[in-house]
Amino acid sequence: MFEAAELGQSVDKETYAREVATLREELLAAQQELRKADFPVIVVIGGVDGAGKGETVNTLLEWMDPRYIETFALGAPTDEERGRPRYWRFWRALPPRGKIGIFFGGWHSAPIVDRAYRNIKQAEMERQLAEVVAFERLLVDDGALLVKFWMHLSKERQRKRLKSLAKDPRTRWRVTDMDWEHFEMYDRFAKISAHALRRTSTGAAPWTIVEGDDRRYQTLTVGRHLLACLRAQLAARAPGAAAPVAPTITAAQPPPPPAEPRTIVSTLDLSQRLDDETYEHKLEECQGALNLAARKAAKAGLSTVVVYEGVDAAGKGGNIRRVTGALDARMYRIVPIAAPTEEERQHPYLWRFWRHLPRGGNVTIFDRSWYGRVLVERVEGFCKPADWMRAYSEINDFEEQLVGHGVVLVKFWLQIGKDEQLRRFEDRAATNFKRFKITDDDWRNRERWDAYEQAVNDMVERTSTEHAPWTLVATNDKRFARIQALETLHAAISRAL
Repeated sequence: MFEAAELGQSVDKETYAREVATLREELLAAQQELRKADFPVIVVIGGVDGAGKGETVNTLLEWMDPRYIETFALGAPTDEERGRPRYWRFWRALPPRGKIGIFFGGWHSAPIVDRAYRNIKQAEMERQLAEVVAFERLLVDDGALLVKFWMHLSKERQRKRLKSLAKDPRTRWRVTDMDWEHFEMYDRFAKISAHALRRTSTGAAPWTIVEGDDRRYQTLTVGRHLLACLRAQLAARAPGAAAPVAPTITAAQPPPPPAEPRTIVSTLDLSQRLDDETYEHKLEECQGALNLAARKAAKAGLSTVVVYEGVDAAGKGGNIRRVTGALDARMYRIVPIAAPTEEERQHPYLWRFWRHLPRGGNVTIFDRSWYGRVLVERVEGFCKPADWMRAYSEINDFEEQLVGHGVVLVKFWLQIGKDEQLRRFEDRAATNFKRFKITDDDWRNRERWDAYEQAVNDMVERTSTEHAPWTLVATNDKRFARIQALETLHAAISRAL
């Protein structure tokens, strides 16, 4: 892999000074255009210790407007970060559209370092590298420009660089015991890094290997390549630009039309009911059991995510209140999901959900969720077909990461019949203290009943996985639905414990 680096390349001072003047001007101009564009730029700087990663980033910040660039040197995870899935800290740091984010090492570092130290086996490294590819595919599919540089040094050149830095009192602080430890492991790191780069260098997000022997050559190479990528992306996203012949990453195929009108939700038995006496007895019993399980989960550091989706007027609010009635108010948070804010629209659609994930021991309840992409956004045409089609696999990847981290993930779809929905709508419209619950959107959505039912069917078929199954709840009788949700959530937490 590293044979691709142009060894022995150098640039004299005169050439460097001449080219830098022009390059800086062009990078600034491209950055100004980027500020008005609808995509972010993500730059990953990885490579060998002492190969000039820090100097290269400092040079870029000097050449460009640093007000619109954020840099992230993410070292060992903090306690807060360890309490959440691995990619939580990377999602939080993603730059908004129009800005540049520079990551030292990024999401590639951990699998390489952990494998080099034999903290993980090869199979686990391969799994983590597959996560890297999926994450980068999501970013690029969402429109981000992802530019990845790997700074390379030969073993002999690294030894000389580290000795030179350590000898100079002004730079001695930059060489740590870990740098020398990594140098002793150079051959092992080189082999593992080369494999990782091959596995994560894709057509949409290739690695560019830059020889770090000559600082002037290195910075010019990085600057030129970044400028070329910026210009190409700006041209491709400009108004009137020709659409690409084919997407870099193959999107999911549209769901086929149903062979018959029956769907998963249409076959749900909505007649299930509980009488008042049975309901009151079961409610106290189920809430008590859930309270004890939640306390044990908190003590064990086990976090829980509950997703509520459903038909309008299916009783999500009342169902959620019976769940929270069993929990300590200090342990849970309800996140109501509405139309995205302006800040949220500047990031990939999963960004606003990653940022709300709970710490270990806590519970987060999403009142509507990331499934809006394949439901309301699909049916109402708020996003392109390609966007909601690829969302199925992105959602499955997201949920697999949550469960892989140990999160208890429970997903409820609340379903009522069409006639029962109409009765509840009319009751809300006729009752003063309920009138706020009924909106014009509710009536309009009702007119699209069949389209929503098909979207729900496709959602359940494509995202009810072994690690994150859907629980379909019949809610024509709210009492029955509340008990089913409490029992399901208690069982899920108990299994995890």
